[in-house]
Amino acid sequence: MSEAPDVATAWSWLLERKPGTRGAAHASLTVVVEAAYAEPCLRSLYPFPTHGALHFLRGAPPWCEPGYDDLPFILYGGPPYQVYSSGYADLLGEVATPEAAAALAVSHLPGQVATESGE
Repeated sequence: MSEAPDVATAWSWLLERKPGTRGAAHASLTVVVEAAYAEPCLRSLYPFPTHGALHFLRGAPPWCEPGYDDLPFILYGGPPYQVYSSGYADLLGEVATPEAAAALAVSHLPGQVATESGE
């Protein structure tokens, strides 16, 4: 399975549920992707669904720099929806809707991520 070459394409493929896209077969992912895409801070990050979670990466592949996967992520398949810090270090919260999960993820982004996205 190939990864999208850039952030905009990754979001597009997920929103369209393009066949062959990582996570496209999981209907429960779609509502989380839509909610995350509605948040400009998250939309500026590379969406990466894996192992039942939607991760937000600092850039498109190849991933060779340290810290590319150090942001909060959302477990899909809810409700409820759980948001964790990187590496499952901390449960940041459990909420009833994908929109609330996306907002919770945004509230735990490092300041420079919000600044880089123009927020």
